[in-house]
Amino acid sequence: MPGQSSVREVATLGGGCFWCLEAVYVEFRGVERVVSGYTGGHIVNPTYRQVCGADTGHVEVVQATFDPSVIAYRDLLDVFFTIHDPTTPNRQSPDIGPQYRSAIFTHSPEQAVIAKSAIADWTRRGLWRNPIVTEVLPASVFYPAEAYHQEYYANNADQRYCQIVIDPKLSKARKEFASRLAR
Repeated sequence: MPGQSSVREVATLGGGCFWCLEAVYVEFRGVERVVSGYTGGHIVNPTYRQVCGADTGHVEVVQATFDPSVIAYRDLLDVFFTIHDPTTPNRQSPDIGPQYRSAIFTHSPEQAVIAKSAIADWTRRGLWRNPIVTEVLPASVFYPAEAYHQEYYANNADQRYCQIVIDPKLSKARKEFASRLAR
């Protein structure tokens, strides 16, 4: 289409279970694709079971492809800091282990600057009693998770975990960012 940007960027974010992040980010205008997967570890092509063993070094992440002319990287980070607790090392909600740590994997020096600025801004807001522990790391090899993890919430919204853990995050994102939603 004329006037439409052909530039696409990728954001790779770890904020607990990838099902939660995927369910939220797919709702945003400008986010074109969200894939659940693993990054940051030392095993080639890890499985969910290996990552859950907590010794591969991987983080459960989503990799979101987005159009920066529609939604800015910083906006994606503001969503990220709104829907998870960035002060709990290796834990989100009932999920415990290093694979659930809060991490931003940057794909450019510009993304690294924006991520560090976002952390500083969110720290200044003073919303949490404890300091933000979100890591900012250069993106490394991304491994898509197994097929049954993709679109998990869309396919399992009636599951208890989805109702207890994901629904509140979705509700919060829908309330805070209503004008940015695609639906």
